[in-house]
Amino acid sequence: MNELPSKHDQQFDNADSFAQAFDAAWQLHEQNDPDHGLEREHKRALVLQALAEHPFQRSQPELAAQVASFRLRLLGL
Repeated sequence: MNELPSKHDQQFDNADSFAQAFDAAWQLHEQNDPDHGLEREHKRALVLQALAEHPFQRSQPELAAQVASFRLRLLGL
C-alpha cells in the first residue's frame, strides 16, 4: 500500500486521529487496487497492518481494531 497523503502526517494517540487515518488508508487502497476482490475483513486487516505505526494503533491495538470496525459500519463499507 502506498503512503498516506501528506495531510495525514500529523497523527495523535486518540481514536479520532486513528479513524481519520483509517478512512484515508481504506480509500487509498480502493484507489490503488479497485478490483482487489478481497473480503471486507481481509481488507480491514491489511489496512490495520498499514497503520501499524499510528500512535493509537501502537498504544491500544484492540481499541483501534474496534474503531476500524465501527468506521466500516458507520460508512456502510
